[in-house]
Amino acid sequence: MTGSIHWPTAVVVAGTMLLLALAVVLLRRNRRRGFLSAVDRATYNTLHTASLASQHLGDGLTPEAAERAGRHLLSILGAHAVSVSDPGSVLSWTGIGEHHRPSALGLGTETRRTGRTVVHGSHDVTCGEPDCPLRSAVTAPLVMDDLVVGTLTAWTEHPSPGLARATEEVAAWVSSQLALAELARTRTRVMEAELRALRAQISPHFIYNSLAAIASFVRTDPDRARDLLLDFADFTRYALRAGGPFTTLAEELRNVERYLVLEQARFGERLTVSLLIAPEVLPVTLPYLAVQPLVENAVRHGLAEKEGVGHLTITASDRGSDAEISVEDDGVGTDPERVRHILDGAHASDSVGLGNVDARLRQVYGDDFGLVVETAVGAGTKVTFRVPKFAPGIHAGS
Repeated sequence: MTGSIHWPTAVVVAGTMLLLALAVVLLRRNRRRGFLSAVDRATYNTLHTASLASQHLGDGLTPEAAERAGRHLLSILGAHAVSVSDPGSVLSWTGIGEHHRPSALGLGTETRRTGRTVVHGSHDVTCGEPDCPLRSAVTAPLVMDDLVVGTLTAWTEHPSPGLARATEEVAAWVSSQLALAELARTRTRVMEAELRALRAQISPHFIYNSLAAIASFVRTDPDRARDLLLDFADFTRYALRAGGPFTTLAEELRNVERYLVLEQARFGERLTVSLLIAPEVLPVTLPYLAVQPLVENAVRHGLAEKEGVGHLTITASDRGSDAEISVEDDGVGTDPERVRHILDGAHASDSVGLGNVDARLRQVYGDDFGLVVETAVGAGTKVTFRVPKFAPGIHAGS
């Protein structure tokens, strides 16, 4: 016998809130006696097992992730077996009775079609092996963006309302983990696209100006022209590298120095630079090309238009759990309202420096870590941002 059950959203939310409430109980442990009750211990074990499963579900709905997470899902549900399927195949089977695996995809047909949890009785779960205890199952949908992307099936001996509800709750939790994994992948793709855009927009005018400056020294000062050409090669190699989206502050500042050497060859004594760097923050990891575009923005839009000598100051300071980096110029400055529009993405042509870096910092660390810009017409510009010294999952070259 096959029947469909559909729990309203309020039930799913209530179940999640119940887990959170039970988790709070765990904080009231007596150090000498351990957990207050068997319920507390069971709740802790369930939450711990769910945490272990989430580490694998972060890879998305793949056979490897489903296989690794399956043993933890089986432990949570207390069934005889658990299977995970996508619309076209059975990704994993954990537990006894794997000879039922070929039928798992067919059992999920109604769930994939309706998005509802389905209880399967002995009429659907047939078996020719007398020692096999699997005579019923519960299939719940795995949903992302209102689409059923897979199913979770708990296999057991006798159907029960408790198992049906538990399977549905666990499937909802698995769905949330898959959604978080997809969000992480989307953020990574966005960051990669931002970097490609940044490279494409920075390179043309900088390459032209640098080569023109180098050419001017070929006859008058060949040694300097050679050194500048090496700096130019090292700069472009870093800017166009195929590595990950993160680097160290030391590497970023080393590339900034190459950039400034090339710009000073063009501006001569009109450009002066100060570097105030705390050595303890040099190993800090930060997004690749986070500082250099700000320096380029200061030179192009702040100092290049200033009459006389312009000064640029780059500071990196230790601020406890964060590193603070600032790029300040005494150039022509700009209207603060214009800066606000740039950070909001309204001026795409100006987003090479400020907009691009601000967006990537917020994507990685959150809105509290965006750029802080202090400027006014005729008063120069100071751009500051902070990055955590240690951030989970963020490593240079990753």
